[in-house]
Amino acid sequence: MQIGLNTFTKKMNWVVLSDNRSNDSRLLTEHGLSILLQTRRHKILLDTGASDVFIRNAERLGVNLCDVHYVFISHGHRDHAGGLQHFLELNQQAKVIIAPDAMNGLFYSIRGHRHSITTDWTEIEEERLLLINKTCEVADGIHAIAHIPQVHPMPKGNQHLFIEDGEGHYIPDDFRHELALYVEGLLFTGCAHSGVENILEACPHPAHTVIGGFHLLDGQESEEELAAFARRLKANYPATQFYTSHCTGDAALETLRTMMGS
Repeated sequence: MQIGLNTFTKKMNWVVLSDNRSNDSRLLTEHGLSILLQTRRHKILLDTGASDVFIRNAERLGVNLCDVHYVFISHGHRDHAGGLQHFLELNQQAKVIIAPDAMNGLFYSIRGHRHSITTDWTEIEEERLLLINKTCEVADGIHAIAHIPQVHPMPKGNQHLFIEDGEGHYIPDDFRHELALYVEGLLFTGCAHSGVENILEACPHPAHTVIGGFHLLDGQESEEELAAFARRLKANYPATQFYTSHCTGDAALETLRTMMGS
């Protein structure tokens, strides 16, 4: 994916508003992800990036965010939820789909050095919050996937991610705060900290399209492990189109592209 990518598939379209990469010099990039999805029935903002970059790019692309029905927050990390406060200032109606643990957790990364990646939450009216504790149909055709079983390999980049507990100890993040979203054949993975294969297996319906980060950081999985992952996706989901960027590294992306084609 790249910022500005506008894709039409099976009576829906989606445009990337915030991401790490762009081929369009008009658009801003950041370490974050935000995608606007429009189906036959709903207009959904999938994550909000790390800042207001997605709003500024939307303006430059002529995309209206004021009539969005739902904003989905995949997990509590700042690069996916940091722009929420800016969106809520712009949009007065959208419901916020989120896991309670995403808003309650204190999240840290030790990659490079220990630093907070916790979102600075703004106050959200209770009637706008849709707090998700289990996999369910949130609205007509919109399914949130929660507490994703960790059956298949988890991304190795997760080893850098921690939660601070109530006693000031840092414990490995178990990603109970992570959600995925399924809408009319499209599956949004957020960062896929729980692993793309685990998310696909937990999805209540077959997905013709998977979009989002895969959390395959360069220097973590070996090329052989990435190639095996790509072969499994091709074999187990031959009819599914995969679009990834953001937390999928350049080298990992190239390996997946080589193995899986366009």
